[in-house]
Amino acid sequence: MPELLQMILSALLLAAVGGFAGILAGLLGVGGGIILVPSFFYLFTHLGYGGPEIMQVCLATSLATIVVTSPRSLMAHNRKGAVDWSILRTWAPGIVVGAILGTLVVAQLRTPTLQAIFGGLALLVASYLGLGRSHWRIAASMPTGAGRAVLSPLVGFFSVLMGIGGGSFGVPVMTLCGMPIHRAVATAAGFGLTIALPSVVGFLFVPVTNAPPMTIGAVNLPAFAIISLMTLLTAPWGARLSHWLSPGPLRKIFALFLAAVAVNMLGKLWLG
Repeated sequence: MPELLQMILSALLLAAVGGFAGILAGLLGVGGGIILVPSFFYLFTHLGYGGPEIMQVCLATSLATIVVTSPRSLMAHNRKGAVDWSILRTWAPGIVVGAILGTLVVAQLRTPTLQAIFGGLALLVASYLGLGRSHWRIAASMPTGAGRAVLSPLVGFFSVLMGIGGGSFGVPVMTLCGMPIHRAVATAAGFGLTIALPSVVGFLFVPVTNAPPMTIGAVNLPAFAIISLMTLLTAPWGARLSHWLSPGPLRKIFALFLAAVAVNMLGKLWLG
């Protein structure tokens, strides 16, 4: 009975996290994976599956959910006419290259290193969300040519290192280059699929020791199924809310929450 109760509680926790992550992805454009990865990490380690490769499972499973949820979020934004398809088409090849390189790197790293990377990058994202200003610009328009050739793989690469879609890095790049926030959030939903699809294919062939039950490669199927179902339900809600609400105050609240999560993960690493 305790094991059954633990399974039920774990499933309910995953459902709640998935629902929140879906709304967050559509509303703030930061990507639900930034919530999913630490949630998976705390759940799996609590269940006794902590090991040198458990962060690979967290990253891969988070990315697998994006394969399912990104298209629906993208279509929800597209019905509002907010997706910039020309940016999505021209940036996709470089993002795919970066995602593949990120998968190869993650496959060689172990949990402590991946914890440190996630925590450090999460603090960076939290700083931008909390301190960034809507009027900040580094260019009047999205870069092309050499600029795009450098930036697009970096978006894919760093996103895979965090197990997230394109929102956390893609949205800042686009808004800093003059794109309105709603259009950037909508277009970043498409970035998520170009990041997740090639990386998940690779992660299916990454061997993991002491993985949770029903894990193929580094992708845990029960967590993938529950999270995907919930985010499919809630991502369109977040996308609609993003067109009705001013996300500024919510971004700052989430920035504090994300910073606390990052510090906690880094603290677990340093304190053992």
